[in-house]
Amino acid sequence: MNIPIVHHPDYSFPFPERHRFPMEKFRLLADYARSRGLLTRTNGFRPAPCRQAWLTQTHCPDYLTRFAGGALSAREQRQMNLPWSTGLVRRTFLAPSGTVLTAQLALQHGIACHLAGGTHHAHYDHAAGFCILNDLAVAANVLLQQDGIERLLIFDVDVHQGDGTAALLANEPRAFTCSIHCERNYPFVKSESDLDISLPDGLEDDAYLEVVSDTLQQALALSRPDIVLYDAGVDVFGGDPLGRLNISEAGILQRDRLVLGELKHRAIPVATVIGGGYDDDRARLAKRHGIVVEAACQLFGGG
Repeated sequence: MNIPIVHHPDYSFPFPERHRFPMEKFRLLADYARSRGLLTRTNGFRPAPCRQAWLTQTHCPDYLTRFAGGALSAREQRQMNLPWSTGLVRRTFLAPSGTVLTAQLALQHGIACHLAGGTHHAHYDHAAGFCILNDLAVAANVLLQQDGIERLLIFDVDVHQGDGTAALLANEPRAFTCSIHCERNYPFVKSESDLDISLPDGLEDDAYLEVVSDTLQQALALSRPDIVLYDAGVDVFGGDPLGRLNISEAGILQRDRLVLGELKHRAIPVATVIGGGYDDDRARLAKRHGIVVEAACQLFGGG
């Protein structure tokens, strides 16, 4: 069987075509994964809506209620920067559950991939940067309640700093947050991760891959994790309109093979999420998000 892949058809729903956030990319990514034989009837998993208890141990209950009911203030809606709809509510409460399911499957199989997730800007009681709930923090808090999970690492290589994740897990010593991001990019006020690596504008493949390799070694030594949540954002790509780095698609593949290969070598389970990517060519963007899934299948013998 191919490696486990988590997806839900409601991750994409009718959405303004010209909006900067490419909501259709989740459907297009699943279609691409099927076309490549990566996602099949035998290895696809579908999450249920996230349990309320999982959400309220990470996020403000009042915020959750008001978002679900479409009762956010005008300021909160501007922070969210996504048009509210019942479709948005449904996908928002599905995705964190998808990351939890991906992590559980990774513990069983050594690796699993979520065709969504990485909403790392969401904070305790407000949305930010297209992120309403923080699936990485939710999954971390769920995992740390399980027997056998003493420590975990969130290794985030999205081009934007994982500020919400860092803030939400700041007082949880068993969760180690690591962010490799473009320094002069959103968010302009950064949170403090356990390990932050800031990159200059225009960085190219070779220097970038050296930083990723060195940082991964450092993060693993410091965290000694029982599982890794890997945010494989592709907004580092040179053509991404919200990026500012200059990484090629070949460089992204090398990055993902480097990270996943090291974790396989160390026998540390890894759950991948797709993170950011904003190319106006949505089909090309979906293929770019598929890189981490293809790398996972190649390395772990599934394809």
